[in-house]
Amino acid sequence: MSVPYDLLKNTPNGHLPASARVPAIARPFVSERALKTLDIVEKFVEEECIPADAVFTRQIGETPVERFEAHPSIIEDLKTKAKQLGIWNMFLPKNHFTEGAGFSNLEYGLMAEYLGKSITASEATNCAAPDTGNMEVLAKYGTEAQKRKWLDPLLEGKIRSAFLMTEPQVASSDATNIEMSIRREGNEYVLNGQKWWSSGAGDLRCKIYIVLGKTDPNNTNKYAQQSVVLVPNDTPGITIHRMLSVMGFDDAPHGHGHISFDNVRVPAENMVLGEGKGFEIIQGRLGPGRIHHAMRSVGAAEKALEWFLARLNDPRKTPFGEQLHKHGIMIERVAKSRIEIDAARLMVLNAAIKIDESNAKGALKEIAEVKVLVPTMNLTVIDRAIQAYGGAGVCQDTPLAQMYALGRTMRIVDGPDEVHVLQLGKNENKKGPAHKARIDAQIKRGQELLGQYGIEVSDPLQINRVSGQTSKKSKL
Repeated sequence: MSVPYDLLKNTPNGHLPASARVPAIARPFVSERALKTLDIVEKFVEEECIPADAVFTRQIGETPVERFEAHPSIIEDLKTKAKQLGIWNMFLPKNHFTEGAGFSNLEYGLMAEYLGKSITASEATNCAAPDTGNMEVLAKYGTEAQKRKWLDPLLEGKIRSAFLMTEPQVASSDATNIEMSIRREGNEYVLNGQKWWSSGAGDLRCKIYIVLGKTDPNNTNKYAQQSVVLVPNDTPGITIHRMLSVMGFDDAPHGHGHISFDNVRVPAENMVLGEGKGFEIIQGRLGPGRIHHAMRSVGAAEKALEWFLARLNDPRKTPFGEQLHKHGIMIERVAKSRIEIDAARLMVLNAAIKIDESNAKGALKEIAEVKVLVPTMNLTVIDRAIQAYGGAGVCQDTPLAQMYALGRTMRIVDGPDEVHVLQLGKNENKKGPAHKARIDAQIKRGQELLGQYGIEVSDPLQINRVSGQTSKKSKL
C-alpha cells in the first residue's frame, strides 16, 4: 500500500498519523478499515486517555482502602467515548472468534501499541488484561451457558475478571507444579489451595475467577492432570488475604491478589472444556496474550523515548552550559533506542502474522522470541529516559518509574524469560546434527574439488573432519 504524499508531512502534533507509520513489511496484511481504526485509536489515546490518566490517578485516592474501593468515573466516561468511536473489543481475532470487532492479531497488535502508552486506554476500550485472555478462553472453550453468564457482561464492560494460576508455595514457572486441588463430588467441584498474582482480583467489579488446578494429580501424563474451572468471586470459602505490590506500586484498583480457597464449591457445569484440558486452555490463552503484552510494551518504550526527547530539548535544562541534546552520549542513546524499538516492533508484528496464518501453537518460536526480547528492550529504553531526567525520573513527577516497575514484571509474567530461552535453545539445538552433516559434506566436497583441480591442502593443521584423520595431502 502506498502512502499518500499529504500523509508524509508532519502533523501539528509533530508526527505522522498512525496509519502512515505502519511498517512496510506489515502493510499488505492490514485492511483499510484497520488503518482508519488505527488512526482513531491513536487520536483517542493521545488526546483523551493520556490526559485522563492524571484524573484517574487522583480519583482512586491515596489510602489502601480508598484505592481498592475506587471506581474512577473518568473510566466510564472514556468507555462511553470509545464505544461511540467504534473502538471496543478489538482484541478477539477475526480468524477464530465472532464476538470481537473483526480485526486480525496483526491489526490489533498495531492498535495495542498505542494502548500501551496510557494507564486508562486498555480498559477504556475494553481491551485490558486479564479480561482479554479470559474472554478468549470463554469465547473459544466455553459452553453457551458459560458464555451468556460471563462472556456477555465482560464483552459489554459491565464486569471484570481475574486469572488464577500462579501459587506462592511452588515454582509456578513450571505449571505442572501447581497444587490447587479440584475434586469432583457429585454435581460439584471442590477447590482447595492458594493462588497469588491474581491480577484483577482487587477490583470491586471483578465477578469471576478463571482458576487452574489439578483434577487428576496421579495421571501419568503430567500435562493431563490440570483443569480450568470458573469460580464466582463471592463463592463461600474464598479469602483475599492481601494485594501484592509491584516494586512498591499497588496497581490499584485492580491489584494482584493473594487468595486462598477452603472447600470452595462450584457447580460441575463450571468446568471449562472438560477435565484434563487445563494445559490446552492456558496455552491457547497465553499465546495471543503475550503478543498483546509485547505490543503494549513497544508502546511504552515509544512513550519513554518521547519523554526522553522532550527532556533533551527542554531549554531550562542546560547541564554544563548546553541542552542535553548537545551532549553526544544522549544522542547516541536516542539512536540506539530508535533502532531497538523498531526492531522489536517488527519481531512482534511477524509473530502476530504467523498466528494469523496458523494459530498460537504454530507460532511458538516467534512468540517465545518476542516474550524474551521486548521486555528487555522496553526496560533499556525506559532506563535511558530515567537517566536523562535524573531525580525526576525515579519519583512520581514523571510516569517513568511506574513504567519501569510494570515493564520489569513482563520478564516474569506469562512465563519467565528463562523458560522461553531454554525451550528456544533446545529446539534450535535439534537442528545441530543436520547442520553438522551438511557442513561435513561441504568440507568433503571442497577437498574433492581441490583434488580435481590439482591443488594440495597447504595448511598443516587442516583436518579431514569427515574421517577424523589429518589430510595426507597436507604439507608444510
